[in-house]
Amino acid sequence: MNAMTANEAKTNFGAALLMSQREPVQISKHGKPVAVLMSVEDFVSTDELKLQLLQLRAERAREQIAAGDTVDGGEFFDQLLQEADE
Repeated sequence: MNAMTANEAKTNFGAALLMSQREPVQISKHGKPVAVLMSVEDFVSTDELKLQLLQLRAERAREQIAAGDTVDGGEFFDQLLQEADE
């Protein structure tokens, strides 16, 4: 992934846009990453993958519920707290 400072991206915005068509460009401010500039195609593709993953997880959750493979919410959180204490 290409990287630029916020000042470089501001000064060379056209170049940053061109770079983002090939691969995402990480923008940093004061040495910390704050944004990623990416092509619309990459953004749409990523968004579609996220939606597919959510749909798959929802489908699996429905199957688990239908099969009675569920846990009590209180017990679940108790287990999480116990694991956090270990």
